[in-house]
Amino acid sequence: MNIVLLVIGKTNENYLLDALLKYQKRLKHYIRFEIFEIPYIKNIKKKSSFELKKKEGELILKHVKSTDHLVLLDEKGKDFTSVEFADKLQAWMLSGKKRLVFVCGGAYGFSDEIYKRQNEKLSLSKMTFSHQMARVFFIEQVYRAYTILNNEPYHNE
Repeated sequence: MNIVLLVIGKTNENYLLDALLKYQKRLKHYIRFEIFEIPYIKNIKKKSSFELKKKEGELILKHVKSTDHLVLLDEKGKDFTSVEFADKLQAWMLSGKKRLVFVCGGAYGFSDEIYKRQNEKLSLSKMTFSHQMARVFFIEQVYRAYTILNNEPYHNE
């Protein structure tokens, strides 16, 4: 199974970029994981939140295949503990899904088209994080999930 994290915009802070690269390197031992950055929309200040979500949605859908299992990182998504998330990843793997695509949307969330296309929604927390920090939290949880599934000592209970 391949896991893709689609994000809007670049990771600008070096400390966050270092963390992303660290966990991407660690994940290579378990799965194929990639982060794909969709550039920010130009002239953002001239667009309404509706227009912005619609344009971001169009760009996101260009990178999603019909066979992909699309999971939105969304505040209204399902909450998991780390162990529950590991179990969920294992269930997705066992179901034969070839490509699991997670999307961290823009500042205003997702368009109606994205909500219609999604298969599931996942919440990282009830708290609000910057989109750049959410990327790091997500990739760390994917790494943690694989260490849990492989009975490795990274996760403590």
